[in-house]
Amino acid sequence: MTAGLRRISTQRESSGITLLETKIVLEDKLSIGGKYLREISEIVNHKKAFDYVKKCIAENKPLSENIVKDIHAILMVNILMGGIYRDVEVRITGTKHKPPTPSEMYIQIKDFYVELHDKQEMNTIEFAAWTHAEFVKIHPYEDGNGRTSRLIMNYQLMINGFLPISIAKENRLPYFETLEACAADGDLQPFTETIANLESTQLDDYLSILPENRDYQR
Repeated sequence: MTAGLRRISTQRESSGITLLETKIVLEDKLSIGGKYLREISEIVNHKKAFDYVKKCIAENKPLSENIVKDIHAILMVNILMGGIYRDVEVRITGTKHKPPTPSEMYIQIKDFYVELHDKQEMNTIEFAAWTHAEFVKIHPYEDGNGRTSRLIMNYQLMINGFLPISIAKENRLPYFETLEACAADGDLQPFTETIANLESTQLDDYLSILPENRDYQR
């Protein structure tokens, strides 16, 4: 399995598609028997959204409202109309946090983009963690907020020279616990530490596959 596929893992909590099946969908363009079309769309869309993120970063574009809307629109192809803010109230399953009403959300998402510019003096890991946590707390879309927030977190990491991270199954509990704690009491530090640990693990994995490291280990 290529490193690229691992990096763009959608990490859906309920997805029944394996990594091998993901490869077949992305590389061989084949559908998987017994899988929901939505699951197939999410994988294909996530690959396209990640490619769009890389393109924007190659052009050295700072994260903006238009880019985030584009990311969400790509993620939602064949699922729902993407890039459009919600006009209904939503709930986040399994958490105590209640997202703002549509009118409150609209004010908060506009403030988010103002703060996105003002908070650029933060260190990269903390800035990426804040971007993710604040966006998903606002929950500006009916669906796809988690996937969008993880991509824009990786956007902030990658444009500053860090590796993109994904949330493996064994890391999901601390990831969700610290993310929910941030939404509940505003304490970003535990979530920042979780992201820092994931980045450290990703870096170790990356270094371990470099040819000079493999030669050294022999």
